[in-house]
Amino acid sequence: MLKWNISLLICFLTLGMMAQDKPAYRIFDQKGKSVDYATVLKAVGKKDVVFFGELHNNPIAHWLQIELTKDLFVETKGKLVLGAEMFERDDQLLIDEYFAGHISEKSFEDEARTWPNYDTDYKPLVEFARAHELPFIATNIPRRYASLVFREGIEALNALSDEAKRYIAPLPIEIDLELPAYADMMGMMGGHAEGNVKFPQAQAIKDATMAYSIFEHLPKKHQFLHYNGSYHSDRRQGIIWYLDQYAPKLSYLSVKTIEQESLEQLSEDQKGTADYIIVIPQSMTKTY
Repeated sequence: MLKWNISLLICFLTLGMMAQDKPAYRIFDQKGKSVDYATVLKAVGKKDVVFFGELHNNPIAHWLQIELTKDLFVETKGKLVLGAEMFERDDQLLIDEYFAGHISEKSFEDEARTWPNYDTDYKPLVEFARAHELPFIATNIPRRYASLVFREGIEALNALSDEAKRYIAPLPIEIDLELPAYADMMGMMGGHAEGNVKFPQAQAIKDATMAYSIFEHLPKKHQFLHYNGSYHSDRRQGIIWYLDQYAPKLSYLSVKTIEQESLEQLSEDQKGTADYIIVIPQSMTKTY
């Protein structure tokens, strides 16, 4: 009887401790199996390009980004290149000048059109790269050209000057509107009407330019870690689809972050969307 009471007490204590535990995240593989951070780190260390698909305003996603960056720096013995959707290709000169000490931190941040959450979410990545003399690549198309595509269609890029085209993936750019990533956009907009086609075209020109930027700036025997919104690399589409056109022999791995009410298991619709999925509680505070 005493033994039974002790077992029951232990059970209640265990349940009580579980009820008090509030994990900030949990990681699953593409099949929905729970894995730990060490497993992810081991896997990403073997790939040429790693895509960290973030939720832009999620603090856990940004914390894991900087932690993964630090660990990959050690794993690669410094042979690491960083790049981000959050910087446009015409920001590259500013990044390079700031890293070289030619311009001040304030000048860099004022002129580089940094995002509103730069200080909390992206500055740690930039400053880590600067402190460790790592290349940091501005991969995205200047937003004025993406806006041009959204207004007038992909053909409007042909009229740009050669100087402007330096900041865009080489033209012409193939766009497969049957890819689910782009087809879903047209579905949200109401079909294949001309105006609705321009929306996925604007997304595709971003994806293609980011892919080309990675291709341009990946030295041999180095690893490229790219930070982007998860929708740019989900299901190996978006950036990954274009990078596969430019460099089909490269190996890739994608990580993405999502929010769920429960961390117990990965929702069915998220399985297969990335190699590893970081699940974060929906109640998590936001950076903006």
